[in-house]
Amino acid sequence: MDRKIEKKTWTLKRILMIAAIVAFVGLSIYAFWFMDVRSTLNVEREKITISEVREDTFQEFIQVTGTVQPIQTIYLDAIEGGVIQNVYLESGTMVEKGDTILTLTNSGLQLQVMGQTNGLYDQINNTRNSRLALEQNTLRLQEQLANARSQMEILRGQYERQQKLIERDLISEEEFQTTKENYEFQKQRYELTYESYVKDSVQTIRQMQQLDQSEQRMYQNLEAVQQILDNLTVKAPITGQLSTIELNQGQSISSGERIGQVDILDNYKVRVAIDEYHLSRITQGLRGSFNFDGQTHELEITKIYPVINNGQFEVDMEFVNEAPNNLRRGQTVRIRLELGESASAVQIPRGGFYQTTGGNWVFVVNDDEGRAYRREIRLGRQNPEYFEVQFGLEPGEKVITSSYDTFGDNEVLVLE
Repeated sequence: MDRKIEKKTWTLKRILMIAAIVAFVGLSIYAFWFMDVRSTLNVEREKITISEVREDTFQEFIQVTGTVQPIQTIYLDAIEGGVIQNVYLESGTMVEKGDTILTLTNSGLQLQVMGQTNGLYDQINNTRNSRLALEQNTLRLQEQLANARSQMEILRGQYERQQKLIERDLISEEEFQTTKENYEFQKQRYELTYESYVKDSVQTIRQMQQLDQSEQRMYQNLEAVQQILDNLTVKAPITGQLSTIELNQGQSISSGERIGQVDILDNYKVRVAIDEYHLSRITQGLRGSFNFDGQTHELEITKIYPVINNGQFEVDMEFVNEAPNNLRRGQTVRIRLELGESASAVQIPRGGFYQTTGGNWVFVVNDDEGRAYRREIRLGRQNPEYFEVQFGLEPGEKVITSSYDTFGDNEVLVLE
């Protein structure tokens, strides 16, 4: 009779299979939770720059270049064109206000001025003749008024005498009526003459005022015309140092041509060109500084020229204190221009890493492990030396600030 053979549950094969599965799962869990599977790259420590994150006073500023200029410059432009007749002062000479620098000659202009002068004198004479005619007319009316008044007074006296006589019947009625009619006629004649004189006087006063104003304008025009010839003499507008183009006797100068300038050398200012990116943040009163002859000199923005030229605009900066004695016009200085108030902030030095990361991440060094790990950060303000750290780094940590061009997409750097 056959006997049923029972199979064993835990065979060696099954045990080995289960052990293999458990080992695989355990290894997978370990690899997922504990093993660093990020891509790594070996880097020589000597070929990178490691900087420490620190918290310190942060001052946002930019480095700009300025050119030293006189505190005030007055340009010399030829108001009238002509040919140089004489040159009295050379370029570089110290001049006083009113000194004659050069004289020009212009025959065409002189003839034109003579013609205008003669025309103005003719108009002035016509004005005077008109005034004389008005005065004579006034005298004539005054004479007529005086005659009319005289005749009226004579007839009034005769009328009053005859009025008494007619009451006594000493004269005829006809004679009295004739005298009365003559008196009333002369009285009416006087009143009309007086009324005409008053109206004419008012009109004459108005015309006299107009003639006076017209004559005054003519004299002003005459003075202006004569001033045209004075413009052929170029004089120093202020006291200072004269700078001119090359001027020679017989040289032709066009109207409006700039022939030089006079600079006040009592003090200096600095004309600074700034990138248009900073235009909205530049205001009067911002300060900057530069080192010269071992000393630091402060400047302040006093004027802004907002016109953009080749991506830049200009400002004038004046010295807060006295300018250096040995500073010279045209000299260039490197200025540290402050853009705002200083404040405490976490910051890292500038470096080549920014060109690769845009300031969005950096490699943070762990000296204990000898490795550097990629970390997300956020940067804020910046100046030529430091970046302000807004998020992701703490004071005392160390980061790689040199270029990341050779690191590729690796997330961990092994420092050798």
